Amino acid sequence: MSAPANANRDGGRPALVTGGAGFVGVNLADALASEGQEVIVYDALARAGVEANLAWLRQRHPGRITAILADVRDRGELARAVAEAGAVFHFAAQVAVTTSLVAPREDMEVNLGGTLNLLEAIRARSAPVPLLYASTNKVYGDLPDIDLALEGDAYLPTDPGLRARGIGEDRPLDFHTPYGCSKGAADQYVLDYARSYGVPTAVMRMSCIYGPRQMGNEDQGWVAHFLIRALQGQPVTLYGDGRQVRDILHVRDAVAAYRAALARIDRVSGRAFNLGGGPENAVSLRQLLAHLGTLIGRPVETEFGNWRPGDQRYYVSDTRAVREALALPPATPWREGVGMLAGWLREWLSAERNAAEPARPRLREAAL
Repeated sequence: MSAPANANRDGGRPALVTGGAGFVGVNLADALASEGQEVIVYDALARAGVEANLAWLRQRHPGRITAILADVRDRGELARAVAEAGAVFHFAAQVAVTTSLVAPREDMEVNLGGTLNLLEAIRARSAPVPLLYASTNKVYGDLPDIDLALEGDAYLPTDPGLRARGIGEDRPLDFHTPYGCSKGAADQYVLDYARSYGVPTAVMRMSCIYGPRQMGNEDQGWVAHFLIRALQGQPVTLYGDGRQVRDILHVRDAVAAYRAALARIDRVSGRAFNLGGGPENAVSLRQLLAHLGTLIGRPVETEFGNWRPGDQRYYVSDTRAVREALALPPATPWREGVGMLAGWLREWLSAERNAAEPARPRLREAAL
């Protein structure tokens, strides 16, 4: 389903995308601008490589992209951006569990404080505009009570119903790690502002999103990170035994869900949804690496490290609620989506190599 480009409460106003130069944000901004929507990209450009995403957006959509280079902790600048917006998509965040363990205060200030700044700026308007918030499956903790069986290279629930459906929104919240706490607390603030103040909000508890313009690394964006390492002939480090299972979702499907939520905000305000590929797109880390070996024509070298704090051995989203509420089509099959990402990364890596090569001196042609 494709949501109308201007599906917001103030039809002529631009959409504000915080973290709009990041992976999901830039794909959403591109989709909106491609249908004629003006977009405010609000980003501190703190993550390596995202300035290239912003440059790409500006080149593709001259005149439709306004960039505000600022931090969500800057309440004044954020309020000025919100005052111009007809709808807000909130992706700006500190995104790595590992970083949150090193710098928990900064993690809290960005993820929770920044979200509260945004909510207050929206509440201050005479007519609050919709807010769509990017949460995480980490709000459910490490799921220690789920009985798992090891089948081949994957952990799977012993409960047949859970295996068939995945984790639903009725799962109790259980915040682990500072990152889980900051994102989880922000998740609850966003829902409560719908309840307490009538701000139209919805929350997407995202599983693993992958796709073009994702500069993945060990801490975040693991599907792209695995592919980059594989394409460069470098080893991939698995933390734990690599049999952890995740449901992966192509970014175009995630973008469609956010846009559909905005189009239906009157019906879904105050709700949280689990957003991922679902059981049909569940794959273990080892299984993905085996498939990448097939794609590139050689095995991917693998190394192992210790389990990371709060890591879930199994997490697969039950997507029935989000698909029913937003009338979403089936997700892109993971093998198809990973193949598309591999093609994009090959082109991107080739362009990066060419840009890094020193220019060859041109020989002056001899006069005839």
